[in-house]
Amino acid sequence: MNALLKGIRVLDFGRYIAGPYCASLLGQMGAEVIRIERPGGSEDRFIMPVTETGDGGMYLQVNVHKKGMTLDIASTEGKRIVRHLVETADVIIANMPDKTLRVLGLDYETLKAIKSDIILTTNTAFGTKGAFANRIGFDGMAQAMSGANFFSGRPGQPVRAAVNYVDFSTALSAALGTLAALMVRERTGEGQIVETSLLATALTLSNNMLIEQALLQNDRVPTGNRSQVVGPADLFKTKDGHVVVQVVGPYIFKRWIRLIGEESWLSDPRFQDDTSRGENRDLLCQRMAEWCLERTNSEALLELEEARIPAGPVLSYQEALDHSTVRELGHLKRIEFPGTKTTPPISNTPFTLSRTKIEVNSRAPIVGEHTIEILMSLGYSQAQIAHLATIGVI
Repeated sequence: MNALLKGIRVLDFGRYIAGPYCASLLGQMGAEVIRIERPGGSEDRFIMPVTETGDGGMYLQVNVHKKGMTLDIASTEGKRIVRHLVETADVIIANMPDKTLRVLGLDYETLKAIKSDIILTTNTAFGTKGAFANRIGFDGMAQAMSGANFFSGRPGQPVRAAVNYVDFSTALSAALGTLAALMVRERTGEGQIVETSLLATALTLSNNMLIEQALLQNDRVPTGNRSQVVGPADLFKTKDGHVVVQVVGPYIFKRWIRLIGEESWLSDPRFQDDTSRGENRDLLCQRMAEWCLERTNSEALLELEEARIPAGPVLSYQEALDHSTVRELGHLKRIEFPGTKTTPPISNTPFTLSRTKIEVNSRAPIVGEHTIEILMSLGYSQAQIAHLATIGVI
């Protein structure tokens, strides 16, 4: 059993990815996590359904290592139950605007009045200040407002990354902040607010480009998959697929030059450093494209590896599942879930510790799976629980 956070109780009021995945990571480290969703199941449960009852792939991933409880937290009786739960908790996770937190009684001042050392981990789309503070938003909005969408794709055609990298990065930041807050509480006995936002995460991930723009005002325009700051770096077509190649720095560039047989370029002033190679990327990428078209994926990757050039295959999702390196990594762990045709591959904890075992070994809960158990632990009788079900609170 993962015991790093044994004895810590987390109440997860999060939805979609950032909040729930943060809670899941804490659960994978040994905390007891209770996911609280509306009766019948919250909306994020049913996105991209993969089970007989409509549970989604995203839900299966970001809700492992949790107990599941249904509760109408906006109702009078629901708020009373939340209060009882908070009295037993160490961390509250809620990715909602500050205004919504206050309406639901999940703001820090209200929680602190119930339990003085509580830690509230919040995530909003745009932060808690400014005109956008109470707006709702998703990963795509943060991508767009950080400059990332503009700089992807082609001129006049911005492109959103299909993977929700802002959401997951925010979850990792929230988990890190929560661990820090728990360490502070252990020393001082005091809780606090851990605050993250999708926009702050997206700006962090785009920061190097924002720094360059602020200092140099060079107004770069997008060039698809082709790097503008090194070269050659792009996705290249082969006889039977595509490969990604990234030539960065003088030593890799020299090895690449020898590989393709263009030794005269070593003294060419157009290619003297990464900046100049980025500026002359089209010529370098054209030469790399010609080289790749003469080879299959396997042939190209073998020669690139022998020359120690960073490269890899461009895989579909099915090809990724089937790839030997993905399988050998052991990061995707098969965890059974009711109502699936096969056992879904769930991503393991994205880090390992050499002395402390941390891994995914507990599936996400079905709707309301532990509601009765949790209510009984709070002192509710079977008759009271039945009444709560009758009036739609659970």
